[in-house]
Amino acid sequence: MRLGVIFDRDLPPEQLVPVARALDDLDRVDDLWVVEDLGWTGGISSAATALAVTSRLRVGLGIAPAPLRNPMLLAMELANLARLHPGRLAAGIGHGVPAWMARAGAAAPSPLALLEETITAVRALLRGETVTMAGRSVQLDGLSLVHPPEVVPPVLAGVLRPRSLALSGRVAQGTILPEGFGPDRVRQALGQIAAAGDHELVVFTYLHVGPGFPGHLAAEQAAFLDVAAEEVAMAVGTPEEAAAHVRALWSAGADTVLVRPVAADPLPHVTALLAAL
Repeated sequence: MRLGVIFDRDLPPEQLVPVARALDDLDRVDDLWVVEDLGWTGGISSAATALAVTSRLRVGLGIAPAPLRNPMLLAMELANLARLHPGRLAAGIGHGVPAWMARAGAAAPSPLALLEETITAVRALLRGETVTMAGRSVQLDGLSLVHPPEVVPPVLAGVLRPRSLALSGRVAQGTILPEGFGPDRVRQALGQIAAAGDHELVVFTYLHVGPGFPGHLAAEQAAFLDVAAEEVAMAVGTPEEAAAHVRALWSAGADTVLVRPVAADPLPHVTALLAAL
């Protein structure tokens, strides 16, 4: 049962270095994940920064949108990080928010095909294979990495809908579920993933200890998940209530719970949660 922290996209990028160093000193925190959302920050540069200023944490990329990332270039970037920091990288790849991808001129004719082909190609390249692929969305002609990593980082799919969850179970080494999933929905997702063999389930969740949680986030996430606002599950309230939610996600099957503190200073919320756990 792993516990990690997401560096919230609304925090200024220069805050990443002190937050990463502080989390690296907290033994109970296993992961630090950085965000790649359109207009906020680049995931590769953020992951490189976090890896460079820490020595222990696994750093996750959450989540590279396949429409914006050529699989060869993405594999090159991931391989570089994995060689510099062996065993400390996890890579999330997803569909991207469709409306954002369209606004960036990167709308995919077949998002499912693009994601499956991207993950398949990136994983093969990271394993040191020579890849030729004539897919619906990805075309590679005899390409390989000159410097493949000795420790191959896991590639996870950041997905939500049933067909995408099934895709993740087929081709990825793990699945990332977005903020708002409660225990019942986690168990349902596991059934839809239906992975054979080892498959890491990572669940994101909002974290806010004490009063002052911005209520609009629950409404926005409810719209994204297509559920009622009261169905958006979060680690909010007292430290004990936040800890109970994290434990419930673990009990439902999450291998890694990643809390996303929603505050100008995320560290007090993390330390309060750790104390309650």
